[in-house]
Amino acid sequence: MRIRTDDEVYRVDAVWLGPPRATMPWRARYVAWGVGVVVFLLVLTVERRIGISLFWAIAWGLVATILITRIITSKISHERPLSAVASMWVRELTAPRETAAGEGGAVSATRVRVSTAPPKRRPKQRKRQKQPKQQTQPRTKRREGGVVRTPKQARA
Repeated sequence: MRIRTDDEVYRVDAVWLGPPRATMPWRARYVAWGVGVVVFLLVLTVERRIGISLFWAIAWGLVATILITRIITSKISHERPLSAVASMWVRELTAPRETAAGEGGAVSATRVRVSTAPPKRRPKQRKRQKQPKQQTQPRTKRREGGVVRTPKQARA
């Protein structure tokens, strides 16, 4: 027994083909037209703020609008509507993030004191005179009766 799924219902896009008997040469969903109009107005506003002349703003605005609209609508489907993508984008931008603390590390200049006055010279300290050391016999070898013995041999 073969069970048919309802995937065919979702394969049909809500597509506007154009006026009757004069269809467009491309297929565009209704949501793409709405997104495209909003994106075109935003792109045109940005281009005019930058100072691009009206002719070039419209020409490059159409190109940028098509590219941006295709990117946006590639993320939208019947399972992920535009409202879900927009709310996900807003939540992603406003989500609290962990702040990276700049403390520690190999090198830190947080405790370096900076002074405008040049450093002062310290007065020279007097050198201490060395006190003579008491002379002691070297412990390496002892001489007894013309025979050289090590300390270990002398104890035995």
